[in-house]
Amino acid sequence: MSFQVEGNLLLIIFVSYFGTKLHRPIMIGVGCVVMGLGCFLQSLPHFLMGRYEYESTVSVSGNLSSNSFLCMENGTQIFKPTKDPSECVKEVKSLMWVYVLVGNIIRGIGETPIMPLGISYIEDFAKFENSPLYIGLIKTGGIIGPLIGLSLASFCANVYVDTESVNTDDLTITPSDTRWVGAWWIGFLICAGVNVLTAIPFFFLPKTLPKEGLEDNAEIIKNDKEKQEDIKKKRDAITKDFLPFMKSLLCNPIYMLFILISVLQFNAFVSMVSFMPKYMEQHYGKSASEAIFLLGIYNFPPICIGYIVGGLFMKKFKITAVQAAHIGCWLSFTEYLLHFLCFFMICDSSSVAGLTTSYEGIHQNLHVKNFLANCNMDCNCPTKVWDPVCGNNGLSYTSACLAGCEISSGTGRKMVFQNCSCIQTPGNSSAVLGLCDKGKDCSMMLQYFLILSVFSSFIFSLSAIPGYMVLLRCVKPEEKSLGVGLHAFCTRVLAGIPAPIYFGALVDSTCLHWGTLKCGESGACRIYDSNSFRYIYLGIPAALRGSSYIPAFLILFILRKYRLPGENASSETMLVAKFTGKENEGKEMDQNAKVLNDELKTKL
Repeated sequence: MSFQVEGNLLLIIFVSYFGTKLHRPIMIGVGCVVMGLGCFLQSLPHFLMGRYEYESTVSVSGNLSSNSFLCMENGTQIFKPTKDPSECVKEVKSLMWVYVLVGNIIRGIGETPIMPLGISYIEDFAKFENSPLYIGLIKTGGIIGPLIGLSLASFCANVYVDTESVNTDDLTITPSDTRWVGAWWIGFLICAGVNVLTAIPFFFLPKTLPKEGLEDNAEIIKNDKEKQEDIKKKRDAITKDFLPFMKSLLCNPIYMLFILISVLQFNAFVSMVSFMPKYMEQHYGKSASEAIFLLGIYNFPPICIGYIVGGLFMKKFKITAVQAAHIGCWLSFTEYLLHFLCFFMICDSSSVAGLTTSYEGIHQNLHVKNFLANCNMDCNCPTKVWDPVCGNNGLSYTSACLAGCEISSGTGRKMVFQNCSCIQTPGNSSAVLGLCDKGKDCSMMLQYFLILSVFSSFIFSLSAIPGYMVLLRCVKPEEKSLGVGLHAFCTRVLAGIPAPIYFGALVDSTCLHWGTLKCGESGACRIYDSNSFRYIYLGIPAALRGSSYIPAFLILFILRKYRLPGENASSETMLVAKFTGKENEGKEMDQNAKVLNDELKTKL
């Protein structure tokens, strides 16, 4: 994600400003084609590199003649996570990551013109009261896309990465295992084709459109064309206007405070959305495929509905920028308060012997690891390998060997281990592959968490369109494209890039056990401390969002004097003019608007 943002940042401000001089729909179409190329490049490593080999003590082929992964008293540790040193050096020097890096950068470059030029294109030619609805529909489309993408990702995550070359019946891991890697490359290939197809309609759109609602009025069309020509002349003075436009935006208090709010909110949003599947995996015991599906099905439809309802509400009641600021702020604050209920939806960490509990099932200090006990002391088991099994006593073990299991039957995922000395149950003690389920109580907590996320997503998205209209209405018409681009630039530099990095580092600090790669180095985290993870996942975004309401309330304070009795489009014009340094021009625009309204009423 960070590399994609970097590619976007290379051009976004310049495209936002200079792009208004060119054919905006064609530029958007070209951007879609470039994004398709980037997606295709990102899928190439799968076809150029070898098969994925996951960390395991159990034979993937199902050959159990040696039983080297079981408890063997006075035996030798046959399993070794390392390979030949020369092969490890070769893998370290692999350049497959370059394809991902370049593909992400190209995707970011292709994404650059879409939002700033698209939003300004709509704002230039839409009626004043219809603009919020159209932007709401665009935002809704921007959510439907990720919803479809998450459904596709859920499907791909459930398919093994090397499904075309490996017999999946021989695998000893399931999609719920942290070692599982899904067929990530399928999604990139599909996205590449969809991006190219999406570009086609944009090449047939006109460069300019008649102002909506004025198509049949020749006099108004003439005035509108003169206005468009005047704006075009201003855009033509590239070197003359760019710095003044930047200065005007940077000196606009409403605009700058809105950027500060967006940066803080976007830090929280990126962190929560990026790590929500991981949170549901670790805290509620869901597989990656299930977590991605639940994220999409419970969060994105309410967001779509919220965007449309917000746009319709502003269109129906002709909400001004001042009213929109209050609606957006208080709705967002209401959703913020609901967020704290998530702290009470608790699930304990998985019970893993020697890691979160003792071999007797008693909870222990999470910072003390003791994988060896009297029951497996003589088994000569590897202690760094993560190949968990679930005992019939409800306790998980990091491997069948550490569970003291001496006999196995079956192959692949159906393998069963028996005569396990560490599993203290009446009769024959046995274990199966994978961690034990977290139980019904945890499943119920997940349902509460998802239901709350539905209401939170709806309320938050309901506030988004009024908030975004404040951004568009507090800048001059000729500065809108640059204003949208600069806003996107700031949020991505100060939130899109750093948020996943520092948030990921904080999440990793809660790791209880790291995996081991085939060359002996540390791999991905296999299990986290659920309580610490919860405090970081919910607490950091809460602190960031809480601080964002300081500039939000400051905006309301600045706008307080413009909350006039019977506020209408006239006061809206004066508000924009006040904060764009053209108050006199605003009065003139106000008078012209009244004259045009009178003419329309007379003719009707």
